[in-house]
Amino acid sequence: MMTEMPIETLLEATLFGAGKTMSVSEISESLGYSEQEVLDGLQSLQATMKRRKNGSLRLTEISKKWVMEVKPSIADHLPKETKAEIAPKLLKAASIIAYHQPITQSDLVKLMGPKAYDYVRELAQRGMVDRRKDGVTRRLTTTRRFSEYFGCPHTERKKVKAWFRDMVKEAGLLDGMETAVILEEQNDEPVQLTLPLSEENQD
Repeated sequence: MMTEMPIETLLEATLFGAGKTMSVSEISESLGYSEQEVLDGLQSLQATMKRRKNGSLRLTEISKKWVMEVKPSIADHLPKETKAEIAPKLLKAASIIAYHQPITQSDLVKLMGPKAYDYVRELAQRGMVDRRKDGVTRRLTTTRRFSEYFGCPHTERKKVKAWFRDMVKEAGLLDGMETAVILEEQNDEPVQLTLPLSEENQD
C-alpha cells in the first residue's frame, strides 16, 4: 500500500516544477486539496524552508500568488546563463510600467497595442507586476520581484519609479522611448496619453 505523500512535499515539487507563480486556487485544483489545506501547507512549507541551513531556494507570496525562487543572496553568485531571460517586448512592457506606475492596463494597450494584455499576463505570472482591478481596467505596478530582477534597492512603488527613471538614460531600457512615450501626470495619477504608439512602430 502506497503511503500518502505529505502535502508540503507535493507543494514544493509542484511549485518547483511550475517555474512560475500559482494562486492557492490553481494549486488546489491541481492537487485536489481544499484551498485551506493548500494555504496551511504553503505556510508550513515556507516556515520549513526558512529553517533549512544553506538552502538555496525560498517560497514567496507575491500579489496573492506563490512561487519557488532562488534566494537573492544566492542569485547574485550564479552565472548569467542561469538567470531567466525576459523577451524584449516583455522587457519593454515592464519598463514602461515601472517608468509610469501606476499606469492603467488600458493606457498600456494604447501604447503597445492589443498584445499588451498578453505581456501583462505573463509579467504577472512571473510575479513582476501587480495588476489590481480599477473599474473596467486594471492598475499596474511593479513588485518586489521586479526590483530584484533589475537590481533596484527599493520595493516601495514611488522609490522604484524614481530609481528606474534615473536608470533609464544610463541603461537605455526604453530605447529612447522616454522622450516619446510621455504620460501627463497630476498628483501621481496617470491620465490621457499624449502620444499613443502602436506596437508596430516600436519595433
